[in-house]
Amino acid sequence: ITCLVMYLFAEFDDAANLLAANPDATTISIDEPAEIPKNQHGRRQEPGREEDDELLGTDDSDKTELLAGQKKSAPFWTFEYYQTFFDVDTYQVLDRIKGSVFPVPGKNFVRLYIRSNPDLYGPFWICATLVFTIAVSGNLSNFFIHLGKPTYHYVPEFRKVSIAATAIYAYAWLVPLALWGFLMWRNSKVMNIVSYSFLEIVCVYGYSLFVYIPTAILWIIPQKVVRWVLVMFSLCLSGSVLVMTFWPAVRDDNRRIALATVGTIVLLHALLAVGCLAYFFDAPELEFPAPIIPAHNGTTVISKSL
Repeated sequence: ITCLVMYLFAEFDDAANLLAANPDATTISIDEPAEIPKNQHGRRQEPGREEDDELLGTDDSDKTELLAGQKKSAPFWTFEYYQTFFDVDTYQVLDRIKGSVFPVPGKNFVRLYIRSNPDLYGPFWICATLVFTIAVSGNLSNFFIHLGKPTYHYVPEFRKVSIAATAIYAYAWLVPLALWGFLMWRNSKVMNIVSYSFLEIVCVYGYSLFVYIPTAILWIIPQKVVRWVLVMFSLCLSGSVLVMTFWPAVRDDNRRIALATVGTIVLLHALLAVGCLAYFFDAPELEFPAPIIPAHNGTTVISKSL
């Protein structure tokens, strides 16, 4: 210990002698971190890309958002891992529903509502509500169409619930999965293609289906013209959300591939709406067997119901 103390004092004496010989010398303190020079050769902003950066977000902004809310992820087999997908409040869900019903031109739905905290709570319950709404409204529509016919006896068709659930949940999960895989594949071919995460695409598709809930209720009206006007209006609203979300992501791809991608997205969305309307509401007229009335002479008479 005595030797160590003597060594430290010798070092201090040498430092004092050096400062006395050269008082203008610069000293560095270990408590003050050295200033890191900024990179002067950053990537130059390309002209005409400000709109894409605003719609899709740059890599730096995405990294900043991720680092700002970085949390230690739990293993996928634990309940805490899946709990993060439902970590939203009522105001966020309502804000995203309003954004899907009233799309704003030039605003990206993912960037504006979803990217900060994508969830599965809203898409799951929107799809569940739409399933029961279509099934119940379809049964009521069938009842009102055949109301007043003496040979008609109302029997609820519970199988419509399972059919509607299969169609809607398959659309809300399989189509986003295929689109996510396509964007990942095109991202490996074209550098400017922006690939959304699978959770973000599911979130967009789930919230885009909300407009069909009030539409399915209004489909009870037994007028085909009114029904088709409603389905076209709902298709324009929800389809515009999908187009404004995915068009900026594929616009830098080959022109034909970009147009074909957006056209396929709109076509599948239209097939879901038209298929639900045609199967659950525009069912063909049912022919009921005419009642058999026994005659007095022992023969039977079949009466036709008008």
